[in-house]
Amino acid sequence: MSIQTDLQPLLRHVVPFTLVMFRLGGIFVLAPTISSSIIPPRFKALLTAMMAAAAYPMLAGRLETPETITIIELVPLILGEAMIGLCIGAIAALPLLSIEMSGAIMGQSMGFGLAQVYNPESDANSEVLGQLLFYIASGIFAAIGGIEQLYAGLLASFRSVPIGAFQMSETPLDLFVSTLTSGFVLAMRVSMPVVAISFLLMIVLGVVGKTMPQLNIMSVGFTIKILAGLGVLVFATTALYDAAGEEIRHALGEALGWLSSLSQGATHG
Repeated sequence: MSIQTDLQPLLRHVVPFTLVMFRLGGIFVLAPTISSSIIPPRFKALLTAMMAAAAYPMLAGRLETPETITIIELVPLILGEAMIGLCIGAIAALPLLSIEMSGAIMGQSMGFGLAQVYNPESDANSEVLGQLLFYIASGIFAAIGGIEQLYAGLLASFRSVPIGAFQMSETPLDLFVSTLTSGFVLAMRVSMPVVAISFLLMIVLGVVGKTMPQLNIMSVGFTIKILAGLGVLVFATTALYDAAGEEIRHALGEALGWLSSLSQGATHG
C-alpha cells in the first residue's frame, strides 16, 4: 500500500476540520477578553486548534464538504466561516467599548483628558477611567458566562448551518447599527451623573471666581472636580454594574439570536 493510500482516510478530514477551526477561531479576533493582545497569537491558534479537535468528533457526521476542492474554492469557505465568529465577537464587544467610551467622557469632564495609559486589551492608549471601566465590564462579561455562551452558540450553529452555507449578504449590519446605538445610549447613561456634577461645579466655581477674585480657582477647581466626580462614580457603581450587565446580556442575546436566524434560514433553504 502506498503512503497516499494510507493517509487517504486522514486527508479526507483536513478540509472540514480547517473550516470548523476557522468558525470557532473567528471570535478570537474581536470577542471581549479572549481577543486581548496580552494573549500571544500562538496560544490563540493552539487553543483554537484544541477546541476544534474537541468539537470535531461530535460534528464530523454533520459536515458535508466536496471530495476534491481547490485553493480558490477553499478561500471563500474559510472567509465565510471566520465571518460568523467575527460577527458575534464584534456584537458582544460593542457594550464593553461603550462602557469604555463612558469612562472617556467622564475623564474629559473631570480633567483627566491628558492622563492616558496603554490599554493592552485594545492595544492602544485610552483614558484612565475608560480603561478602569473597560476592565470592570470585562469582568462582568466573564462573570455572566459570555465566553461560554458564544462558544455554545457557535457549536449549536453547526447543527443547522452547514459548512460553506454562510453568505456575506447575511452579515448582520442592521444588528451592528442597533447594538451600536444602544451602546451609545448606555455610554451617556453611565457618564451623565459625573458630567452633570462637573458641569454644576464649573458654574459654582465660575460664580465664586467672580465674587472672590483673590481665590485661585485653577488651583482648587481641578481637585474639587476630580474628588466630586470620583465620589459620584463610587456611589453609582451598583447602577453601573446593573446597566452594563443588562446591555451585555442583551448583546449576547442578539448575537445568539442572529445565529438562530441563520439556522432557521438554512433549514428552510
